[in-house]
Amino acid sequence: MADLERTVLYDLHLALGAKMVPFAGYEMPVQYPMGVLKEHLHTRAAAGLFDVSHMGQILLTAKSGRLEDAALALERLVPVDVLGLREGHQRYAMFTDDAGGILDDLMVANRGDHLFLVVNAGCKAADLAHLKAGLPDCDVGMVEGRALLALQGPEAETALARLVPDVAAMKFMEVAIRTWDTAELWISRSGYTGEDGFEISVPDRFARAFAERLLAMEEVAPIGLGARDSLRLEAGMCLYGHDIDTTTTPVEANLSWAIQKARRAGGAREGGFPGAARILGELADGPVRLRMGLRPEGRAPMREGTEIYAAAEGGAPLGQVTSGGFGPSIEAPMAMAYLPASFKPGDTVYGDVRGKRMPAAVAALPFQPTNYKR
Repeated sequence: MADLERTVLYDLHLALGAKMVPFAGYEMPVQYPMGVLKEHLHTRAAAGLFDVSHMGQILLTAKSGRLEDAALALERLVPVDVLGLREGHQRYAMFTDDAGGILDDLMVANRGDHLFLVVNAGCKAADLAHLKAGLPDCDVGMVEGRALLALQGPEAETALARLVPDVAAMKFMEVAIRTWDTAELWISRSGYTGEDGFEISVPDRFARAFAERLLAMEEVAPIGLGARDSLRLEAGMCLYGHDIDTTTTPVEANLSWAIQKARRAGGAREGGFPGAARILGELADGPVRLRMGLRPEGRAPMREGTEIYAAAEGGAPLGQVTSGGFGPSIEAPMAMAYLPASFKPGDTVYGDVRGKRMPAAVAALPFQPTNYKR
C-alpha cells in the first residue's frame, strides 16, 4: 500500500486497532476490533464515528461575487435547482455527461456568498477539472488542510452537542459554521447511513483531538468502511462506481426526486445541463429500466455482479446486482439491481448464486426506515 495516501487520522486508526485496506487511493479502516456486524448495529442504536477525510471538499465562488451567479453557473453541470437552495441548506446533486450518465454524485451547500461541494474521493480530481473547465466565470478550488468526519446514529446529536451545543437546533440538510476550541467547524446535518447525524469538516491540526473527544463518549464508537457499506445499502443509497456511473442516468437510478421542478420540462430553468434531452425524456416517458431493491429468500446474499433472471430456468439475464450483502438491522440479505421498469415490489426474480438460481422478491427502498430530524 506504499503508493496510497493517508488521511490525517491514519495514526489514530492504527491506535484503535483498525484493519486498513486500499480504498479510492487511500489506506482506510475497513473495521475495528468490534467487527463489522457490531459496528453496524452500534451505529443504528447509538452513534458511530467515520473518517471520510478522503472525500473532496470544494469551494465555488462566482467571479462577480454574487451567490446567484455561482448557483446558475453550477446549474450548467447538474440537473438540480441550485438557485433555489436557501442559505444554510444543502442539496444532493449529480454531475451528468452529454449522454445523461452520472459522472459523480455530490452534496452542494449554500454558504451565503459561495457554494461548498463535497464529492467522492475517487472522482475528486476529475470533478475539480470538470468544474474548472465548465465554469470559467467562477473561482473553484479544492479545500486543503481539513479532515471530514461523519457522526451518525440516534445519539449523534447528544454526543456532538456536548462539544457544540447549538447543533441540536439544526435540522436535516441544514449547514452551519461553528467553533470548537478555536477551530472553525463546517457542519451539516446529513449522512450516508439513513440515521440522524452530522458531517463535520475540521482543520487537520484539530482533527485527532476532536475525534478523540467524541470517541471518549460512551455513545460513540469508531466505524469502518465495512459497516459504512452495509448501513448505506440498508438505507437504499447509491455508491458511485457500483450503483451509479456514466452508464446510468439519474432517472434510471431512481434519483428523479433529486431533480426539482425548476429544471424539469415546463420549469423556470428547464434543461440546460449535460444530457438534458435524455433525462427529461425519461422523466416524461419513463425509463426502460430502474434501480430496485431485492430481498433474496433464505440467508445467502446476492453479491455485486450476480445475474438476475425472470424465471428459475432459461432466458437471458434481466440485469445484475450492483450492490448486495447481508443487512444486520433487517437480519436478512439485501441487494440492489437494475431491472426492467415494469417490475414492481413483490414480484419474484431469480439470482444466479454459484450456478444455482435462487428466488428474490423485488422490494421498495430503503430496506431500513430512515430516522432524519426534519
